[in-house]
Amino acid sequence: MRLRRTNVLSPSRALVAIALAAALLSGCGPSEPVFRSTDITGADYGRTLALTDHHGRQRTLADFRGKVVTIFFGYTQCPDVCPTALSGMSEVMRQLGPDSERVQVIFVTVDPERDTQTLLSEYVPAFDKRFLGLYGTLEQTAEVAKDFRVFYRKSGDVTGHYTIDHSAGTYVFDPSGRLRLYVKHGEDPAVIVADIKALLAGK
Repeated sequence: MRLRRTNVLSPSRALVAIALAAALLSGCGPSEPVFRSTDITGADYGRTLALTDHHGRQRTLADFRGKVVTIFFGYTQCPDVCPTALSGMSEVMRQLGPDSERVQVIFVTVDPERDTQTLLSEYVPAFDKRFLGLYGTLEQTAEVAKDFRVFYRKSGDVTGHYTIDHSAGTYVFDPSGRLRLYVKHGEDPAVIVADIKALLAGK
């Protein structure tokens, strides 16, 4: 009588098969998110930025290709939100160390009537000398804010003694100039540092 051979795997081959199956199954599950801030890759806004910096130089996003760019909209007489945001980015730059040279922080004023070039040149670099303050005409400011979906409006005595209600998040562009992230106000600097490092690494 001839014995029929059965397809029985040896113990070593069985372990290999189990490992391969586990790897395939893990590939089917949800992957860990690359970023901890809100990923807005592919957004169809935030494409227009043509303003003047506090040195008097005309600027566009193309000027900063090769760097991660963060953009925050505010105003110099803001009592708390704006200085908190800029202080947070100052700490981000400190934690980034040498990588901070590949990052450009931009502060766009939504109060061009009061935020002159001189005032911005004193206010913005006080947080970090590498930071840039940008301004434009009332019309230019409105156009850029609209493109970034930023809300702002005067509140109080609009003849001169007023505050401005405005959006408080930060936009982050990767080194190729693509809008990638939206960072909520008050985010832990360590979170922003990790996200920026991921963008610098080509994520």
